[in-house]
Amino acid sequence: MKMIIKIIVVIIAIVSVCLVIAMFSKSKYTLTREITINRSVDDVFDYVRYLKNQPEYNKWLLLDPNTKIGYKGESDGLPGAILTFESKNSKTGKGEFEIKKVTTGERLDFEIRFLAFTANGYIAAKALSPNSTKLTWIYNSGMNWPVNFVLLFMDMDKIIGNDIAESLRNMKHRLES
Repeated sequence: MKMIIKIIVVIIAIVSVCLVIAMFSKSKYTLTREITINRSVDDVFDYVRYLKNQPEYNKWLLLDPNTKIGYKGESDGLPGAILTFESKNSKTGKGEFEIKKVTTGERLDFEIRFLAFTANGYIAAKALSPNSTKLTWIYNSGMNWPVNFVLLFMDMDKIIGNDIAESLRNMKHRLES
């Protein structure tokens, strides 16, 4: 009996330490990826702003060819346009991608909603020359306390950042072909 009590005390102590560490750990993160695409800023931005193009380049939507994709809300390319997706692939999952704001030719602000979390960010296009565009994808997310404890052991920059980079490479390939 004393052994069981000692085990319970140790487990409670470990959990308590983890909860305290989580209180002082980061809960938010921002990821940034960039790519140069050899097309005009107008061509690149016109491709990015339309949700109908996402199944052609978005790494997560490409993971499962059977992903169910739908559209609702405002007209595609406008604030309030929403792409819905549902997949049996756990990395894709089920959620929505909504255009929150469009600064024509420059920036598309978005929000991604899943059951467990929400992320937001933007994709910005900047002309480097008449036929060269720098595309920057910013992704913001996080985990609330006490779940943020897992961020100490997960490299979100590598996990999600690599997927964003692959999406940008897919987009570059599409636009330069």
